[in-house]
Amino acid sequence: MVSVSERRRLGERLHAFTQVFDPPLGGGQGPSFAIKDLIDVAGAPTGGGGVVPLDPAPAQHAAVVQQLLDAGYVAVGKTHTVELAFGGWGTNRAVGAPWNPWDAAVHRAPGGSSSGSAVAVASGLCDVALGTDTGGSIRIPAAACGVVGLKPGRGLVSTRGVHDLAPSLDTVGPLARSVADAARVLQVISGPDGAGAIRPRFDAEAALTAEVRGWRVAVLPMEAMPTIDPDIAALYRSAIAKLADLGVIIETARTPRPFADYFIPNGWLMAAEGWRVRGGHIAVNGEVMDRWVVKRFEGGRDVTDAQLAQALARRAADQREFQDWMAPYAALLSPTAPIPAPPIDTVDETASPFSAMTRAGNYLDLPAASVPMGLTGEGLPAGLQIMGRMADETSVVALAAAFEAVSGWNGRGPDLGGLGA
Repeated sequence: MVSVSERRRLGERLHAFTQVFDPPLGGGQGPSFAIKDLIDVAGAPTGGGGVVPLDPAPAQHAAVVQQLLDAGYVAVGKTHTVELAFGGWGTNRAVGAPWNPWDAAVHRAPGGSSSGSAVAVASGLCDVALGTDTGGSIRIPAAACGVVGLKPGRGLVSTRGVHDLAPSLDTVGPLARSVADAARVLQVISGPDGAGAIRPRFDAEAALTAEVRGWRVAVLPMEAMPTIDPDIAALYRSAIAKLADLGVIIETARTPRPFADYFIPNGWLMAAEGWRVRGGHIAVNGEVMDRWVVKRFEGGRDVTDAQLAQALARRAADQREFQDWMAPYAALLSPTAPIPAPPIDTVDETASPFSAMTRAGNYLDLPAASVPMGLTGEGLPAGLQIMGRMADETSVVALAAAFEAVSGWNGRGPDLGGLGA
């Protein structure tokens, strides 16, 4: 295990952690895990990515933290996030943005909002980390930082002790260096909690050992997606070919509606529900918050209850339509993000290309994973998104594990020498 001093030193260089626990929490001998700073740890401030914490001293651990500690995992620290989790680039003008470890010379976007969790895992500062995902916030940083990100569907993992962005969209899941590690974390944190989590515990081993030969999988054609970076497009085609070599039946297909038709209403719901949850916090603390985050929340300030109810009814209809379309397929494949991580000082905060392919998963309430599929010519990671049928995490993990085994990635990580490692 990485020492506390090394975790603190390199973690500070990468701006990965808001707090390194000294000593780590838990008496187990299991894997080390880090916790997105939107998730409560008893006695440790839940900063939420801001100057003013959401809770300065939570009384108890979030359910997912307690479950991992009970299973013998060891908590090593809390990780940075986009302020209030509302942003896909990984930027944070309030308390600073983590450094994507794949480029020691240029500060590149780590992806958000679970930015610090992805950076900590990619850099080997912990074995796994917890993130949250409302529009891609686990999968985007996983793709940008070259790790596995696993977003479950709703109702599988407890959100008790996890601070909301948009309650009808939020999910909690793991980031890890391998599909197996992510799947085993999902097993530990899943299962009924007497409240929002109502589905049975996830069976990691059944998913990891499933035979995918003969499964039908839909792939999006290039013209059905936003403009894809040429290197990512080549990696995507190669990933599809590798799955086909495993006996997976690949069918090019268009979704019932263009992905943009799911992207826009997901963002609208994030703002509408987010303002209801965080409007009071913003009214008091807006002057010391990231101005772009404030602008996003303010987009939902004037939404009426009637408009929100109408949007949720439209979402339910869209989900039914998509379920009917998805029924013959075990999964839908696409690049996780259409571009690799850009220099952070070039980021356009008015645009959201990183989440162009991920938001549909939250709007339609689908489980999804991002799995590394290689490096671009600049040496930057790209992710393959595997999006499953509603409540079918098993197929997502099975296909992710099958692809990982032939991807050639083999858990590689960045060269940290240039970062003083």
